[in-house]
Amino acid sequence: MGGPSAEREVSLSTGRECARALRGEGFEVIEVDAGHDLATRLADAAPDVCFNALHGRWGEDGCVQGILEWLRIPYTHSGVLASALAMDKTRAKDVYRAHGLPVADSVLAPKADVMARHVMVPPYVVKPNSEGSSVGVYLVTDGANTPPRLADTMPDIVMVEAMVPGRELTVSVMGDGPDAPGALTVTDILTDGWYDYDAKYKPGGSRHVLPAELPKPIFDACMDMAGAAHAALGCRGVSRTDFRWDEDRGLAGLIVLETNTQPGMTPTSLTPEQAEHCGTSFGALCRWLVEDASCDR
Repeated sequence: MGGPSAEREVSLSTGRECARALRGEGFEVIEVDAGHDLATRLADAAPDVCFNALHGRWGEDGCVQGILEWLRIPYTHSGVLASALAMDKTRAKDVYRAHGLPVADSVLAPKADVMARHVMVPPYVVKPNSEGSSVGVYLVTDGANTPPRLADTMPDIVMVEAMVPGRELTVSVMGDGPDAPGALTVTDILTDGWYDYDAKYKPGGSRHVLPAELPKPIFDACMDMAGAAHAALGCRGVSRTDFRWDEDRGLAGLIVLETNTQPGMTPTSLTPEQAEHCGTSFGALCRWLVEDASCDR
């Protein structure tokens, strides 16, 4: 839990909640704030399983998964390759396209160029190519006269993506085997503005309607596409795939935004809500993840 990424505080919250739930399920739990001595601390602790509650870079991009594979410690969630693919938004889109999943047009561009001119006709979104939780997202609206002014913390190369209007939808997937629950349900995320970092993690930042009140073809397509994205990337354990849906365009207006291989497990998080709706308590979800853990993921 924790770690050095931009999502450290959310990861600490996830870690605390999961540790509490796992103790309630009868597990002995050691909470490790991941630092540069992580490999040594894990080797000393010699755990039966590592529950990965890290978010962001180093925790869900394949780095910590590689350490765990090297140490041969069974761990939860996705493995090295799936984690790295999903975290790199451009490469994830390449995988989606190869499997027939619809995505928004986007380009990678130098940060300096993005601030100097419109590299895409507005409206568009500027975001890091390899971060999660809506960290560093900039909206450039239709008719904007000037390009965005990006923070110094933004990477030198950023993604510029066509803005897709409409509703924000999400589907969690549990497992990839014949006995796994699979896609859980669709949540409609309602906010007063963009579904940014604060809307995701601050109490009252967003409202979740589940199951989402959608036409059946749209609901079913979200479920199918989430399962397909999980499988195409090679995800394990739990993943969550986000969508945008332009109601005016029907099924053609549904696009896959991204897949999160380490969904938040905080009091306001979407995946525990969906699991609870489907009859799996938070404690049972954490237990399922531990029992699903392995190496060579």
